[in-house]
Amino acid sequence: MAAIEALNLRKTETMKQFTGSITALVTPFKNGAVDEKAFVDLVERQIAAGTHGLVPVGTTGESATLSDDEHERVVSLCVEAAAGRVPVIGGAGSNETAYTISMAQRLEKVGVDAILSVTGYYNRPSQAGLIAHYRALHDATDAPIIIYNVPGRTAVNVTTETLATLATLPRIIGVKDATGDLARVALQRRLCGHDFIQLSGEDMTAVGFNAMGGVGCISVTSNIAPDLCAHLQEALLSDDIVTARALQDRLAPLHEALFTDTNPTPAKYALSLMGLCTDELRLPLVGPSDASKAKVKAALSELGLID
Repeated sequence: MAAIEALNLRKTETMKQFTGSITALVTPFKNGAVDEKAFVDLVERQIAAGTHGLVPVGTTGESATLSDDEHERVVSLCVEAAAGRVPVIGGAGSNETAYTISMAQRLEKVGVDAILSVTGYYNRPSQAGLIAHYRALHDATDAPIIIYNVPGRTAVNVTTETLATLATLPRIIGVKDATGDLARVALQRRLCGHDFIQLSGEDMTAVGFNAMGGVGCISVTSNIAPDLCAHLQEALLSDDIVTARALQDRLAPLHEALFTDTNPTPAKYALSLMGLCTDELRLPLVGPSDASKAKVKAALSELGLID
């Protein structure tokens, strides 16, 4: 326990940088290419609305269909547009450790504040494999690393014991937890220390996540309603559960609507209705169903985001 507490002291200042409402940005396209102007405008909108951090080229940013050069370019645009006003956490993960390291090193060079790295997918590594993977990434890079645990997409789960082992590495500072299992938050606090950063990867349970010990959310919904998501997280960080719960009640229909089809298809559709970017996707993603579109429209109208 003494070793964990000493490590936590070293991580405290880093922790303060990565809290609150952190937007998992969409990557807008136009005629098949990245729409750089729309992307920069989205970044500016986020910062003006009070968003506390940005994640370019994660799952919501359609990382799987971007070329390596596009990936680096989008992250670079985000870093340049943010200009130090909020931290930028660049997505760099793969089922191949060497590739993960290579992309993380590229993103370090463009100036990200941290790396968000998803667990290996498809090849389903063991817990020993996950430890070896993240240790290799840690040893080959200098940026803080946040582990992205999303077993619903990757078919592999980082156990709390594995996370505790990885948390002893100086620059593995936290986890984006998209398991939906709120019990893990308490277990991870106990095993990894109270200053290990825990960020929710699920908008609908973000209030409960923070109540259990989390410090923020890497959010899809904040693409659409960044001000409300930022206010919600600020209320939680101030232990104002009454305000946070009221804001979550308002946002709940939008949270639900944005996951009525494959992310980020409803989110891009919502942004297109608001005139902020096109709803263009890259195959194999296609537009949301009519039922999903109806729910998105209803949720936007209820929040006054469209007429």
